Amino acid sequence: MAIKATIYKAQLQLANMDRNVYADPALTIARHPSEADERMMIRVLALAMGWPSNTLEGTIELAKDMWDTDEPALWQKNYTGEILHWVDVGQPDDKRLMKASGRAHQVSLWVFQSSTKVWWDAIATKLTRARNLTVWQVPSEQSQALAKLAQRTMQLQITVQDGTIWVNDGEETVEVTPVKLMGPD
Repeated sequence: MAIKATIYKAQLQLANMDRNVYADPALTIARHPSEADERMMIRVLALAMGWPSNTLEGTIELAKDMWDTDEPALWQKNYTGEILHWVDVGQPDDKRLMKASGRAHQVSLWVFQSSTKVWWDAIATKLTRARNLTVWQVPSEQSQALAKLAQRTMQLQITVQDGTIWVNDGEETVEVTPVKLMGPD
């Protein structure tokens, strides 16, 4: 008998002053039994950071990467099914990222593990052809602090200014300063 996903609900109040994006998305997160709080919260952060300024072609949404290897953690598709933005979380191999780069207009990767430097040193040169790929590293201590905000029902205020992200749950604020490892300026 397979273990079912745990459902989390999150109401976001997003104010990204760097990109002039303001939104209040409501999320229903199906958390895979093997997914940790840290990874789930990085997915929420990636969704907030990838929220489009123009939603006429759809919004970014959670995908089924833990259940279906052909899907990312999140994606934005237009109404014809074309993938506008592919977002992965973790440390995928170079083949997966190059394939995503060919399928989507824009690809983002959010890494957060303490082993990121070793993984990145081994993979970075294999990704130079992926011109539409941006790789962000969330320092491990910051991603662990984000994990502590995880609740079955969450109301999160996410504010972005000058490259710094503040995530507040009404009681605690976590400051996240992602480091761009690769991508256009």
